[in-house]
Amino acid sequence: MAKGSDGVGELAKKEQRLAYFLLLPTFIILIVIAIYPLGSVLVNSFTNNVFASSEPVEFIGLENYVELLSMTVKKVPAKLDENTGEPLIDPDTGEVQYESSVRVLPREPRRFKPVTTFSVFGSRYVLGASDPSFIRSIWDTIIFSMVTVFLELVLGIIVALIIDVNFPGQGLMRAIILVPWAIPTAVSSQMWAFMLQPNRTGFFNTVLWHLGLGNGEIPFLTDPALQLPSMIVIDVWKTTPFMALLILAGLQLIPKDIYEAANVDGAGAARKFFSLTLPLLRGTIAVALVFRTLDALRVFDLFQIVLGQARYSMASFTYYQLIQNRAMGYSSASSIVIFVVLSIFAVIYMRSLGVTSDEQ
Repeated sequence: MAKGSDGVGELAKKEQRLAYFLLLPTFIILIVIAIYPLGSVLVNSFTNNVFASSEPVEFIGLENYVELLSMTVKKVPAKLDENTGEPLIDPDTGEVQYESSVRVLPREPRRFKPVTTFSVFGSRYVLGASDPSFIRSIWDTIIFSMVTVFLELVLGIIVALIIDVNFPGQGLMRAIILVPWAIPTAVSSQMWAFMLQPNRTGFFNTVLWHLGLGNGEIPFLTDPALQLPSMIVIDVWKTTPFMALLILAGLQLIPKDIYEAANVDGAGAARKFFSLTLPLLRGTIAVALVFRTLDALRVFDLFQIVLGQARYSMASFTYYQLIQNRAMGYSSASSIVIFVVLSIFAVIYMRSLGVTSDEQ
């Protein structure tokens, strides 16, 4: 009996060694196409490497990361009346006037520039950063990703439920819905840029002007308050079909007999959706959320084509640093920050949604 067990154990070990041998090419390819490039970027992030330059490369440690991520918060004092010592009040708005936020930010050992100002309990503060463009790009990219993915999920579920019902022309409807996703991003971005022109040559300004909802000169792409909402609308229009396609695939896998049983029990449409459909779609929704969130956090072409250097995503900021400034070390550091942000979101999603390797 012992000899038989030993024989089975030896056979299992041989099969395991064979499996490792067969997987060896996969590991080699993984190292070549993933680990090695990531390692090169990580090493470059600790240097002052300049792209296409003959200047010697020096190791500067964490300086690139410190420059990218250094932030400070300072209180902005109110302007005081020289005679009374009381805060000055703006006669037009009736609000307290404050000193310039630039003057309260430190200039040594590194120069901080304002990112944004905010008020807490009647006092004004300024958030400063050594590289405000990168901090804004992180904030804008995260807000963009969270809002677009949420809207795309909700709309995707609605669209998937509609096209999952049998009706005449169902196939044609599915094909039409996929058109926005099938259009290349470069083409759709340029198309939306034309439609959002800040005068009546733009489609939306023309329509709103005819409806009496504006003067026909709404600066969708130049007003900072409208830039991010415009990017969100464009992305939701383009990517909702992709989300709907993923949700539809999950709906097709749900056995129809459970709905028949629910109908027998007298369950309404809302109860069937929240008690049956959503729980059974959890795995599909988890996959869709992970894919779309990671894709949204890496958004590049939409921001680059529509906004250029007027407003950055994390990826377009990295591109600008590498191509325009030729700062390979600095752009490598921002790339590593993007990688860390993506990893954090992936882990949060997988844990919060309860997706495990043994879940089918």
